[in-house]
Amino acid sequence: MLIGIDASRANRKFKGGTEWYSYYLIRELAKIDSKNQYILYSDKPLAGGLADLTIEDYEAVSGRIDNKGFQEIKSPFGNFRVKILKWPLAYFWTQIRLSYEMLTHRLDILFIPAHTLPIIHPKKSVVTVHDIGFERQAKLYSSDKIGPTGSLIYGILDFLTKLFTLGKFHPNILDYHSWSTKFALTHAKIIIAVSEFTKKEMVEFYKTGAGKIKVIYNGFNGNLYRPINDQERIKQILDKYDIKTPYIFYAGRLEKKKNTAKLVEAYALMRQKFNGIRHKLVLVGWAGLGFDKVKDVINEFDIDEDVIITGWIPEADMPYIYNGADLFVFPSLYEGFGIPLLEAMACGTPIAASNTASVPEVIKDSALLFDPENKNDMAEKMAKILLDKRLANELAGKGFLRIKNFSLAKCAQETLALMEKM
Repeated sequence: MLIGIDASRANRKFKGGTEWYSYYLIRELAKIDSKNQYILYSDKPLAGGLADLTIEDYEAVSGRIDNKGFQEIKSPFGNFRVKILKWPLAYFWTQIRLSYEMLTHRLDILFIPAHTLPIIHPKKSVVTVHDIGFERQAKLYSSDKIGPTGSLIYGILDFLTKLFTLGKFHPNILDYHSWSTKFALTHAKIIIAVSEFTKKEMVEFYKTGAGKIKVIYNGFNGNLYRPINDQERIKQILDKYDIKTPYIFYAGRLEKKKNTAKLVEAYALMRQKFNGIRHKLVLVGWAGLGFDKVKDVINEFDIDEDVIITGWIPEADMPYIYNGADLFVFPSLYEGFGIPLLEAMACGTPIAASNTASVPEVIKDSALLFDPENKNDMAEKMAKILLDKRLANELAGKGFLRIKNFSLAKCAQETLALMEKM
């Protein structure tokens, strides 16, 4: 069986949850499947752990590309190939370039790890939908236009989009999320949802039949995310990013959807109410929509020296930051799954998290849950863990038990079994 996979998201240098899901699933499929043949499609040469699927190497360099666009890579069973589909524009690679490839080169199955199915695709196509927050809480998402605004190209793009969608959609990010998800739900053979919550949301919002949606939970890198007792090495990594102990840790985009500004406000209130808590707040991740509000709150409470913003951090360093933290906090307003929850549990870091969306499903009883809209509740729950060592240890212990339900191997095995059934 010949299986094609869109590896463009997995190949991004700065990865978030969806990109890491794609990256690790490709690597895990390469480990467990010796029977089927795979083609990975990308708009740019694959690098790092995708250029060499046989070792854990984030720095592996891209291999040679032949005159047909195939890139030389290594895989455990020699059954993975890579095809670079060059495209001159910064948008619509999936809908135009990948569609053309599907028209001219036949596959048995196409797997899209992130929402966007090309218009032209095999009958047996599988698409992973991570969440539909852009439908439920559109105000939390960017509606930036796609393409060079104010140009002739954008005018043509706007006209064609309206024509193609009968005026229902415009060429902007929010509309594209909505259109591409509806298209995938209608045309894909099977949809993978990363949680029961996401499946329920799709069935309710889009009136999609539950039968075509299969829930397969995310996994995590168990070789990286684990308890680390090497305090000297932890200190080296913390010093690298000027992180001072003790600290509370947050990982994710700094944006409205993740509720980062409310977290900073709750942190400031907690410090005011509980004088014995001297923890810093460490925010790891790229700035997103609403980051200005985060800076405003920091200035309002005059806590610039207490809030440490590192930007994006390479994954190899992340486990040390989890292990050095006294608390991991996850205040997201809407989440399809929440991979950082797995990473924190695997490292033995106690968690305070939102009581909304998929979070209770993933975390079960392994965290103190709070109302993410209530800064006082968030502050109280964070303080409760920081001030009660017994509770913190209890939550960490429950996290170690809960994390046994999730693994990359399980995610890949279930995904492969689903495709082979097709």
